Amino acid sequence: MAENAAVEISDDRERGTLTAHEGGKAVGTIAYFVMEPAPGALVAVHTVVRPEHEGKGIAGALVREFYAIAAREGVPVVPLCPYAAKWAQRHPEEVPEAPEELVREAERQLRNHPELF
Repeated sequence: MAENAAVEISDDRERGTLTAHEGGKAVGTIAYFVMEPAPGALVAVHTVVRPEHEGKGIAGALVREFYAIAAREGVPVVPLCPYAAKWAQRHPEEVPEAPEELVREAERQLRNHPELF
């Protein structure tokens, strides 16, 4: 799907959310955490788009911005979120693959802190 140019994306690091806004309303979110020790990696846990906004490219725009934030910060992304992982597989030219040991550590940290999910 083509990405929606009218979407504005904001990052709330304190809450671990990357949110897409359309017309001033939240229409999609990636929940994430920063791996310890910070800044180990940005870990995408869950991507949600409101049903009435599905099919507009909002989830793709969120994931692309998530990877862009990580690139600007010089840290890798671990896409534990199924949507983010599939998006990364479809766009290998845009995103580096996370090393397996980093993925295992992100999974361990998520298991030990279920409140992050």
